[in-house]
Amino acid sequence: MSPQQKALLLPKKQGDFEIGSRSIPSPGAGELLVKIHSAALNPVDYKIKDMGLFVTDYPAVVGMDIAGIVEEVGEGVDNFRKGDRVFIEHIVIHIPFQIPSSESFDSAATVPLGLDTALVGLYGNHFGAGLTPPWAKSVGESKKPIVILGGSSSVGSYAIQLARLSGFYPIITTASPSNEELVRKYGATHFFDRNLSGKQLKAAISKITDSPIGIVYDAISLPETQSVGWELLANNGTLVLTLAGSVKEDEGKGRKVISTFGVPHTPQNVELCSSSWAVVEKWLLEGAIKPNKYEVLPNGLEGIIGGLERMKLGQVSGTKLVAHPQETQ
Repeated sequence: MSPQQKALLLPKKQGDFEIGSRSIPSPGAGELLVKIHSAALNPVDYKIKDMGLFVTDYPAVVGMDIAGIVEEVGEGVDNFRKGDRVFIEHIVIHIPFQIPSSESFDSAATVPLGLDTALVGLYGNHFGAGLTPPWAKSVGESKKPIVILGGSSSVGSYAIQLARLSGFYPIITTASPSNEELVRKYGATHFFDRNLSGKQLKAAISKITDSPIGIVYDAISLPETQSVGWELLANNGTLVLTLAGSVKEDEGKGRKVISTFGVPHTPQNVELCSSSWAVVEKWLLEGAIKPNKYEVLPNGLEGIIGGLERMKLGQVSGTKLVAHPQETQ
């Protein structure tokens, strides 16, 4: 019998999570096996459970963001070795990052999906606005305004930081008033209450800049936030969403709606995400990109169930929830 490990399993489509056992996988060619020390939660985790999204084979282990130690190296991998500290989006993976010595497993686990989603949404040619990434030779966004709705969310916080690195100004964001200091720390130059209507927000922004808003990144992407973003967007602008669009593109004004998809293994994203590897590690080491603020959940895998419920009920704000699977009783 192959070696077993405890796992949080989704036994069937739209079922309830339960603690069970699962065989420890072996890495194939070009893959790493990572022993998880920290796993961060994302809204997509409970949406997979509640809505039956993405997963087709059950029982399934869901979850995207992990940090840990390389346990085994697959054939053909020469840039990682057993014992390396890495953070990535899956348990047997193709696209890992080295964890800088300045970061813990917990802080590193908050990075992968949020940063990839922000990065693809801004710079992807298929699932994004197609902007020039800041590691390219020429950065053409200097002194252009950008609006990021939901700046204290994980994706929003990384979108703010990338906008800063791309030279956008002003960087305008919305969040709860309690998170104003947090989003300013990430690099937002102007903050507004997330409860403002589209008309109120547009009037407030007009006092900051008279430049057209060519990019709105809606990190929340509920129908009501999409409507606000659409109202702010200039002719020929792009509204980037993290969920499916509920607003309609209008050919007369040339405004576009793009639903981003931040998985680096997707063929359309491989080139962009691959080119970001070395620079992301450098940014983290230098502090140019700061991981999310986080809260560690108790009780290992069991704690994830309650954490996802808190997220679903809107009880988590400006903080990433992180679990330690190895603490499961």
